[in-house]
Amino acid sequence: MKFYLCIDDTDNLDSIGTGTIAEQIQEKIIHQGYGPCSLVTRHQLFIHEDIPYTSHNSSMCFCGEAPDDALAAIISLAAEHLDTVAAVGSDPGLCVLAYDENCHYDELMEFGIDAKKTILTKNDAMICAQNHQLHLSEHGGTGQGIIGALAGVGLRLFGYDGEIKGALKNAEINQTYPVSELKKLPEVQQVLDLAAKKPLTDATLVNMCNRTKTVLYQNQYVLFVRKDENDQYTTLPKSEIRKLGDHFYV
Repeated sequence: MKFYLCIDDTDNLDSIGTGTIAEQIQEKIIHQGYGPCSLVTRHQLFIHEDIPYTSHNSSMCFCGEAPDDALAAIISLAAEHLDTVAAVGSDPGLCVLAYDENCHYDELMEFGIDAKKTILTKNDAMICAQNHQLHLSEHGGTGQGIIGALAGVGLRLFGYDGEIKGALKNAEINQTYPVSELKKLPEVQQVLDLAAKKPLTDATLVNMCNRTKTVLYQNQYVLFVRKDENDQYTTLPKSEIRKLGDHFYV
């Protein structure tokens, strides 16, 4: 069984972040003998004064492998962890989908895309969840986090949205690497030219001039790079990646 798990709205300004909690859930799943699990992706949702959020209104999602009969155990494990560590004042939500390759998830993906540009309600989320027979649960506060949790699963399925949590941990700043070496990093499956959106050859050199990060593109972890004034490929800073806009790489 392939499953998708997403959480949202678990923190406050003084607590550990939702991404860290997602990684803790991953660790517990693996400790139970399930997995492997993917890296965590951060999905930016709509910013609006009528939507409560801690700082950025983003949800955290990952997928993994487990036996078909492990779904209930994974849901229980994740729910108990949320109930234990979610911050005071947060409104946590949990979504878990057992992926079926014979099912169509267009409505779920559209829900995620809509959550990036408009205000959705808990009722909208519950209807969509029922249509797809997936797990969606509230874990404190208003439970508003179920909206972002469901949206995160939809966006991860969509495959063209989300930043891989954290910067590239094993690449040194101001060092030059061939693409072949970058693709050995767990966060990098492909290196693409930002303008052309085409893959670079393994021998192409890239200057790691800042703390950058990869994004989800065509269901792969992609490092986007561009040429500088010296015709050298360079990385983009995290702040610039975030400012490029919704679906800039679609």
